[in-house]
Parts: sequence; C-alpha cells; structure tokens
Amino acid sequence: MPILNKSAKNPFSARTLVIGFFIIIVVGAFLLCLPISSRTGSFTSYFDCLFTATSATCVTGLIVFDTYTQWNLFGQIIIALLIQIGGLGFVTIITFFNIAAGKKLGYRTIAVAADGLTESSFEGGRKIFVSIMKYSLIFEVSGAALLATVFVPRYGLYGIWVSIFMSVTAFCNAGFDLMGQEEQFSSLIHFNSEPIVLITIALLIIVGGLGFIVWENFINIRKVRKLSLHSYAVLIMTGILIFGGMAMYLAAEWNNPDTLGSMSIGDKLLNSFFSSVTARTAGYNSISLEEMRDFSQLGTIFLMFIGAAPASTGGGIKVTTLLVLIMIVPSYISNKNDVEIFGHKVNKLAVYRTLVISVLSMAVVSLCFTVLYCTTPDTANAAECLFEAVSAFSTTGLSVGVTAECGIVGRIILIVTMFIGRVGPVSLIMSLTLNGAKRKNVVVPEGQIIIG
Repeated sequence: MPILNKSAKNPFSARTLVIGFFIIIVVGAFLLCLPISSRTGSFTSYFDCLFTATSATCVTGLIVFDTYTQWNLFGQIIIALLIQIGGLGFVTIITFFNIAAGKKLGYRTIAVAADGLTESSFEGGRKIFVSIMKYSLIFEVSGAALLATVFVPRYGLYGIWVSIFMSVTAFCNAGFDLMGQEEQFSSLIHFNSEPIVLITIALLIIVGGLGFIVWENFINIRKVRKLSLHSYAVLIMTGILIFGGMAMYLAAEWNNPDTLGSMSIGDKLLNSFFSSVTARTAGYNSISLEEMRDFSQLGTIFLMFIGAAPASTGGGIKVTTLLVLIMIVPSYISNKNDVEIFGHKVNKLAVYRTLVISVLSMAVVSLCFTVLYCTTPDTANAAECLFEAVSAFSTTGLSVGVTAECGIVGRIILIVTMFIGRVGPVSLIMSLTLNGAKRKNVVVPEGQIIIG
C-alpha cells in the first residue's frame, strides 16, 4: 500500500470533509429540535439545536442547555452518535463499513479517509480503519464497564446508559456529560473524590488524544520493533504537558478554598492531574473554573490551544506542532539548515505547515475573541472571552460562563470557530479553493527582507 503523501493537501479531500461535517451537523440539529428529543415533548429552537449539534459533532462540549435536563434518552442518543461520528471521523466510519461489506476501495477513497485523520503522511491502507474501529470499541466498552461500578449503584439501570455515554464522550474528547441529575452544568464537580470516575475518564481522554497513528505503532510494535519518531514525540510532549499542567494547578490552587484548598492531599493530586488532562481538549471539570485563580485560567488557555496529537479525537494546534515550533529556535541558533528533533531532520514542508497552522489558528482565535468581547455583556471580561474563544477553537468545551451569556452573534461566531477547529483551518481554506489543479512551479527572482 503506497504512502498517502499529503504535503500538498488535496482540495477535493478537504471539500469532502468540510461538506460532510456540515451535513451531519444540519441533520443532527434537525433531529434534536423535534419534540421526540426533548424532555418537555415540545420543539426546541433550531438555532440552539444547531449550536448543540455543532458542539457534539466537533467534539467540543460547549452547551447552551444542560444535556440531562434538556434532552430525553432519544436526544441523548443523538448527541452520543454525533460525538462518535465527529470523534472518529465520518469518513473513517463509512470506510470501515465499506470494508466490512467487502467493497473494494480505490486509492482516492482511502486518501480522502486518511485526510480525515491527519494532514501529514499516512500509511496503513485498509487495515488501519478496521483497527481504529476495533480498538475504539474496546476502549469505550472497557471505560463504560469501569464507570458502571460507580454509576449503576448511584443511578440504577439508567447508570448503564450514563456509563456508556460518558465513556464515548471521554474517549472522543467531547466533554458532554449527564451529571445534570446532580446539579445543572456541574460537570464532574460532584465526583471530585471518586478516583474510579476521574482516573477512568482521564485515561480515556489520554488514549483518544494520543491519536490513531500512535495506536498503529503500538499494535505493530513486534513487527517494527521500535517507536516511530512521531509516536516518540507525541508521548514525550503528552507527558510533559500533563505533568507540567498538573504542577501548575497544584502550585496555583493549593490554598484556594474554592478549588483545591479544602481537599485532602490525595484529592488535590487527583484533581490537579484530572484538570491537566481534561484541559487539553476534553472539556470536563472537577473543580470550579470560574473560581480558579488568573494564573490557572491562563495556563488552561495555553493547554487548550495546544490540544492533543494529530489523527486523534482531540483538537488544538497539536502537540507535534508545538514541538516543531520549539525546536525551530535551537536549530536556528545552532546555525543548522534544518529543524532537528531527536536526531531526525524535519521535512521543510512540515515546518511550513507548522507555521501556517499556528498563524491561521491564532487568527481564528483572535477573530472569535474580538467578536465575543464586543458583543458579550460587561459581566464577561477580556480574559474570559479569550478563554471561551480558545476553548471553542481547540474543541475543548471548558467554559467560564461566556457561552451562556453571549447573544446570537456571539454564539454564531462560536459555532463557526468550533467548526473550523474540528475540520482544521487549512482544510477549510483548501475546501474553498476553486481550482484543485496543482500550480506549476514558477521561477521567481530572489529578494532580501530584513528580519528582526
């Protein structure tokens, strides 16, 4: 099976992904607005359903309604399906069922499916899609079984569905929950002393956030006998960000009576670990975000913006993008012609893509922040608007209350930002490209521009 080299992203593939996600969101919103989906048995505003469907499909977690109190079992199932489709990628799921049905897939079909997983080189062909579905099911079933040991005794038979729903949303890094039966919009605050719940959900988030390429490497470790550079980089950066974030929360919130201050040492360690994990695109919280100190909120913004790994269920600019950005500095200072990571040279196109993704991402966040700040009531300050903008773009879903307070204009920009964050700014721009043909290389004169 040839390597699908997408150093120059295919506009057809990007357009397929963008249109596909758009259709799923529109259909999902229609189903949610029907009386059969709400607890009251009445129609729900289509705009609010569109926001919810976008948040679910883009595995974000920002909500305008408490999921448990607004939606009945049918509505909750629709949301869970949207999350599953959005987390694994609808093209991945369609490709899997085509393979299961014995249909032959052409190179172009697999290329489109691969585009839905990552913007970098991807190999593995048909087998990787089967592996993704199989291991996703294994992780989600295992997570649900562990969560059921807490939720079934607490909620009875309904606890089985709560366990399944929470396992799916955690693995897909979505952040939706059914804890409204404890208190509306409470997320996991009422379970901050339950290690089984917090550790299980944290592990599901981490596994989903490592990415399918890392899974494939581990699955085939006996054959390849070593981790790839990508897997090694993802694991190193993930570990640094998790434990670095944990240390930040411990230092900043240790004596804060509204967050960690009143907890035992064990619970402080548990909740700071959980907060660090979930901040990188999952969207749950076991301590109050609004009561966090400014330093913790700024640190959370940084973790959200970085996000998870490429080809994962998480969002953000990705941990490998951050690594390449960091390594540009020592490589330049050392007067090297190439960026080097762990003794390997990084392809120049990958470096360009890193810079493009970073610049476009900051532009999207800046636009969303500006609109939110200008349209949200004075009760929300600039830091809170920035928090919400980054949360939407990184598809994290953590909220400090701006989503609930902003008006129609603010929610429209959040919908757009979540969508861009899920499909990727590069994919969105490529989908709007009218001419998919490759430009011929044109020789242009070299010029000089002074930098710094």
